[in-house]
Amino acid sequence: MHLFASDNASGVHPDILAAVVAANDGHALAYGDDPWTARATAALRDLLGDVEVLLVWGGTGGNVVGLQTMLGPQHAVLCPDTAHIAVDECGAPERFTGCKLVDLPTVDGKLRPEQVLARLGGLGDQHHVQPRVVSITQATEVGTVYSPDEVAALAEAAHTHGLLLHMDGARLANAAVALDVAVRTFTTDAGVDVLTFGATKNAGMYGEAVVWLRPELAAAARFVRKQAGQLPSKQRFVAAQLEAALHDGLWLRTAAHANTMAALLADAVRDVPGVELVREPQTNAVFARLPQAAIPRLQQEAPFYVWDEPTGEVRWMCSWDTTPEAVAEFAAAVARAVTPSASRDP
Repeated sequence: MHLFASDNASGVHPDILAAVVAANDGHALAYGDDPWTARATAALRDLLGDVEVLLVWGGTGGNVVGLQTMLGPQHAVLCPDTAHIAVDECGAPERFTGCKLVDLPTVDGKLRPEQVLARLGGLGDQHHVQPRVVSITQATEVGTVYSPDEVAALAEAAHTHGLLLHMDGARLANAAVALDVAVRTFTTDAGVDVLTFGATKNAGMYGEAVVWLRPELAAAARFVRKQAGQLPSKQRFVAAQLEAALHDGLWLRTAAHANTMAALLADAVRDVPGVELVREPQTNAVFARLPQAAIPRLQQEAPFYVWDEPTGEVRWMCSWDTTPEAVAEFAAAVARAVTPSASRDP
């Protein structure tokens, strides 16, 4: 069964899997002292500039490692209330950094500079937690994207007041394709300080990279990574995946396909009575509202996640291996679930 629950549900791209198999030939030094890590690091530097790169096991660990290098115990992180670090990481950023997350409401998953500035009234006051990092997600958890100018405006607001900008790039490739710009334009060039570079949701097996676009912030990063349990011993197998994904633009092609399938799915269900698209998809996520009774019926055919239970809002994710046939089958299942009488003989 093809699942639209998450892009984590997909398998691994054959080229990436082949790279892992090839890396299994013979011995190599552990903990990143291997040729695969060197090549993956070089590829990320070609993409992002003079940066520091550390590979980690996963996205939550990557966010924790990146954030911890920027924070002291008196600090706080400003983020959207939909942010993965605030909603889906079981309090890991707060536990391991010892800092408070201040989650701010948004209408589309995107922070605005004025929201950041409104939270800075207590700077320097010993009675108040001190905002230190602004954390945004690209693409956001609701499938929207920040333009390079929007990222730059947030960076300016943060830097002007001594704050830093972190980007959770779990779906970075999907955003780059949607914007049709080089990833550097909305990361390094826009003023992002630390980036979690996603791979698993984009056809990988496991593993991400933490990239310090300001390398001086990474002075203690290797120690932070080790203490966080995020130093892979046989790191070549993480590095081989990143190297393969970045080779010849594969990571962008897989993301482009996922985005295209999401647009196809939106078109396939937009005219189904009872289905309301929450917004036009920009990346590989489709958000829709369904009648409450239809949700469990549809989940029986193809599991997916409910985004907002009171309103009946659901999320459907497309992946690098989603096919037009799978989209058509799922759209037909949506129609059956929303109007079950239509599937019964008269």
